[in-house]
Amino acid sequence: MSFVVVTGAGATGLATARRFAESGERVRQLTRSGSGADHPLVERIAADITDADRLTELTAGARALVNCAIPAYDRWATDVPPMAAALLAAVERTGAGYVMLGNVYGYGAVTGRLTEELPMAATTVKGRVRARMWLDALGAHDAGRARVTEVRAGTFLGAGAVSGYTLFVPGPVLAGDVAAYPGDLDAPQSWAYTEDVARSLVAATRDDRVWGRAWHAPVTSTLSVRALTTRLAELAGAPAPKLRRIHADELTGLAAATPVLGELVEMLYSTENPQLLDTTATDAVLGVRPTPLDTVLRELVAPGRDKS
Repeated sequence: MSFVVVTGAGATGLATARRFAESGERVRQLTRSGSGADHPLVERIAADITDADRLTELTAGARALVNCAIPAYDRWATDVPPMAAALLAAVERTGAGYVMLGNVYGYGAVTGRLTEELPMAATTVKGRVRARMWLDALGAHDAGRARVTEVRAGTFLGAGAVSGYTLFVPGPVLAGDVAAYPGDLDAPQSWAYTEDVARSLVAATRDDRVWGRAWHAPVTSTLSVRALTTRLAELAGAPAPKLRRIHADELTGLAAATPVLGELVEMLYSTENPQLLDTTATDAVLGVRPTPLDTVLRELVAPGRDKS
């Protein structure tokens, strides 16, 4: 019986493993702690995925490896390269299809809609790390050493999702307090529901048309932070949201006490300007449609709600 390997157990990694298992496919989920989705078809294994030999051993016989793992935000420059190298080595050695969960950092600052054909033109540290991870994998694909693809998501939404928005906004708003957000409150953004991203990752492993290029995850909404949060408050029966913008100088000051916040400074261009992803290709090939926004926001209000 075939199986897939899923690395990482954040919100998207858990959803991806669960969706494979619910479709009847065995899953081997790898994390440092041995955590993972709670399902009879999910085998949870504690493993260091920077160890290429161990990762190869665990991937041998798998039809696909789906990477949803990512180091701590302030350690990308040092910790992503060895992880990426081990993942690529494992799929080259085993022949497993390699599906990467990515984001749009690699494009850099772009005016207009983001399409998958845009070059990797990042100028930030984290953007260059993301770009290099993809370009190395794509190089292996082009050389015939591996089959690779990447599903790139906008800003994550959903219970357990980690993004600038989920960290800064819903908690204070639902408590009736002022929420501070690092970015333009009125710039449209592309919001990606973790379950939709997971469905896209699963679909990508099952379609030979995906290899050798990237795909944008479904966009559940392009509302601004202000409009999105207003709808969130309405659904929760909370008071109208009180929002304020955190500017770069304030964020830099906050980073003195909480260094990880300093990592957001170089990425402010992505929240201070419109960020709109084109999903035409994904719609046509993967066929994953976005979940209605209200369904996603209700999950933020009641994170224990069952997912469909």
